[in-house]
Amino acid sequence: MSPNPLEHNHNHPPTASLKNLMLAMVINGGIVAFEMAFGLMIQSMALISDAVHNLSDIAAMMFSYWAEKVARRPADNRRTYGYHKIEFIAAFVNSIVLSVVIAFVFWETLKRFMAPPEIPGKEMLWVAVVAFIGNGSATLLLRKISAQNFNLKSAWLHSLQDALFSLGVIVGALLIALFGWRLVDPLLSLAICIVIAGGIVRIVSQAVDSLLDAVPQGIDFTEVRNDLLAVKGVADVNDLHIWQSGTDRKLLSAHLISHENFPDSEAMIRSVQEMLSHKYGINHTTIQILPSSAGGMAHCNHCN
Repeated sequence: MSPNPLEHNHNHPPTASLKNLMLAMVINGGIVAFEMAFGLMIQSMALISDAVHNLSDIAAMMFSYWAEKVARRPADNRRTYGYHKIEFIAAFVNSIVLSVVIAFVFWETLKRFMAPPEIPGKEMLWVAVVAFIGNGSATLLLRKISAQNFNLKSAWLHSLQDALFSLGVIVGALLIALFGWRLVDPLLSLAICIVIAGGIVRIVSQAVDSLLDAVPQGIDFTEVRNDLLAVKGVADVNDLHIWQSGTDRKLLSAHLISHENFPDSEAMIRSVQEMLSHKYGINHTTIQILPSSAGGMAHCNHCN
């Protein structure tokens, strides 16, 4: 027993998410042009590399923007759960792109340990400050919407990486200008790469789990089953599945075996739905009530 999924009226993410993404892309576009121009003028590979890195993030944000638009399409007769899972695909793709960029930066960092280049510290400093202000603004815009889903979280992670790299360039430029410590630049880049790589691993892991319809993080499968067994009238639980079609869209389906002396199936379902919604945030359930006389389910190879 469950409502038709096509009739569900899920709330879409606020329009602010698209506006913030678009504004972040505009800011990053200005940073790319600024850093590339001055990087070429003073022959600073650090600034040129950062500009190229920002350019890759603009592409990632464009992909996130497209995914947000697609995710808002209504369910239809073919995709009855809608397009919400596109957020996991976008997060996965963005994380892979970010991994490639991180690998490139990591490799360039290792080469700089072997031969630290001469860098005009003062010129690099003020350009990096302007870039940091821009990257910081874009990061704050995306931080406000990053909790909505994995897609926006990955876009925020891209922008956060930009801001951290710009901050690293500022610190490095200061130390180079004051003390001539050229190794500071690769050391900071290495530390930032490690921090961002940890974030990438977490997002990819969650995105893959969601694409494989794994039990959402924060929900214990065994605990849910025990809570279902504790509902009045439930004698046994089988074919229990818990998954998510979006960050805030958790689903459950199950066969519940009722006690012989408990004929009120409607009351049982209402109790189950209320418990699942309040305790686990599961907002879409498909429950099949079976009598205690029911044996093994025929034609159910996927039952667990």
